[in-house]
Amino acid sequence: MISPGSGPQWRLILMKDPPMPALMKFLHVLSAIAWLGGVSFLLFALRPAATELLAPPQRLPLMAKTLQRFFSLVWVTIVVLLLSGLAMLMGVGMKNAPAGWHAMLGIGLVMFALFGHIYFGPFRRLKQAVVAADWREGARRAKQIATLSTVNLVLGVLAIGAVFFLV
Repeated sequence: MISPGSGPQWRLILMKDPPMPALMKFLHVLSAIAWLGGVSFLLFALRPAATELLAPPQRLPLMAKTLQRFFSLVWVTIVVLLLSGLAMLMGVGMKNAPAGWHAMLGIGLVMFALFGHIYFGPFRRLKQAVVAADWREGARRAKQIATLSTVNLVLGVLAIGAVFFLV
């Protein structure tokens, strides 16, 4: 068993995993949980149940209102993820950061861009379709949001995996 006083092996582990400020790490993980957990809930619980139980005139306004509330949270998580991630990277320096951190940053930037596309594209059009009572267009946009959100969920899992497996 390796313990702090057991010699060079312990120091090697510390050098491979630079210390991170606890608050930044906490905020970063909390934001990731909020975003990815919310996407999981929408994709695997709310959307299937609403599709099974509600007709489009009830389902699509529910989805639009739920997404509006959730997407407000996602904007906050993006800011927190970006600021806390950059603070941790700057704390160790880009050259000293593990490969997994670099992968997480790259994947995270793609996720942020994809969310921006979802928000300003299909989500905006979903809200317009609901106002116009165009249920066919609304269903099309809701499906598009679900597909793109699935991609973002997979990217989020890959980003988390990068931190654990790319040391």
